[in-house]
Amino acid sequence: MAKVYVFLANGFEDVEALIPVDVLRRGGVEVVTVSTSDDLIVESAHGVGICADIMFEQGDFTDADLLMLPGGMPGASNLFEHEGVCKALEAQFAAGKKISAICAAPAVVLAQLGILDGKQATCYPGFEQMLTKATYTADLVTVDGQITTAEGPAAAFPYAYELLSQLVDQQTSDQIAEGMRFKHLMAR
Repeated sequence: MAKVYVFLANGFEDVEALIPVDVLRRGGVEVVTVSTSDDLIVESAHGVGICADIMFEQGDFTDADLLMLPGGMPGASNLFEHEGVCKALEAQFAAGKKISAICAAPAVVLAQLGILDGKQATCYPGFEQMLTKATYTADLVTVDGQITTAEGPAAAFPYAYELLSQLVDQQTSDQIAEGMRFKHLMAR
């Protein structure tokens, strides 16, 4: 079973964290939400308190198939300011393992760490100027090797299904998307 850690910092974008968590868990992926704050309860950008599964200090992260970053502000900035998160991402990248980020996080975190250098990536419009060493695609979801990036809240479902197809398989991803009525929505 694939294992994913989702880093939650105060100010994260609700749907960019919770839709992927929901979709991946439906697909049989082990998802662990990780508080990077001083409490298990992390406050979203819209004032919703979410109880993370573990505190950052309790995680090892070396068994991660994927490290995931939700966007939102100041959530993405708070992730970048967390030394442990940055070190975990750099180790994951160096090991050739999967990393994903959505909204502001590709630019605010991954680009500043050099993880997007020479890669194609997308992010929330207005943050693309931070992708100085990456090629900005403006797509909803962009996959370049081990890195998956997504544009913003509306991309949360296609982003989650893309990650599920990478971690499990396309058939499972398609079945979950159909069961959640996403394919019906997109057919309209």
